[in-house]
Amino acid sequence: MKGDALDPKGLISEAYKIEGISASECRSIFLDWALSVPADVDTGALIGTLLTRHGQTEADHPMTHVLREGLDKLSAPKRRGGYRSRPRAE
Repeated sequence: MKGDALDPKGLISEAYKIEGISASECRSIFLDWALSVPADVDTGALIGTLLTRHGQTEADHPMTHVLREGLDKLSAPKRRGGYRSRPRAE
């Protein structure tokens, strides 16, 4: 199962070929894919290109929904936690 620069392991492409795949299975595959993306690569751009490749012909596929969720979460503002979010004691 060889892929290309967007999907080196072919995980996303294979998910679209699995008949009856569930959303939770797609999330698991997406997580495996995301963990294999190098840190210096724009993950959002990769997801957008994968959506262009697969999402238009497979709009109702669970993987398309997972890719859209991943793209939405990347563009959502991040909350800073920990000591930086707590008020300073004076």
